[in-house]
Amino acid sequence: MERSMIATAWEQHCADEWPQFSSPHQGQLMTIDTVISGCVVYFLDSSEGLDQQRVAIVKDCLGDLDELTEALDTEPQAYFYRLRELGTMLLGDAPQS
Repeated sequence: MERSMIATAWEQHCADEWPQFSSPHQGQLMTIDTVISGCVVYFLDSSEGLDQQRVAIVKDCLGDLDELTEALDTEPQAYFYRLRELGTMLLGDAPQS
């Protein structure tokens, strides 16, 4: 995955506002958003890309996103699907072990 594609997806994510929704998982979703965002910033600032620890963290976040977004309405779901796509893009650029 080209850095420019991840940078473009990151810019789009930053331009999107946090969706308004009610869910018992809102705090956990906010944490996942923060963690994946931190990994994106690390990736874009690092010439080496993600280390194995961050790869594992992103994988865990994506698994949690799959579970937590199922019951959301369409608008917040779209936000988290885009976040999931961003995380998947990061993993596509991650070294395989």
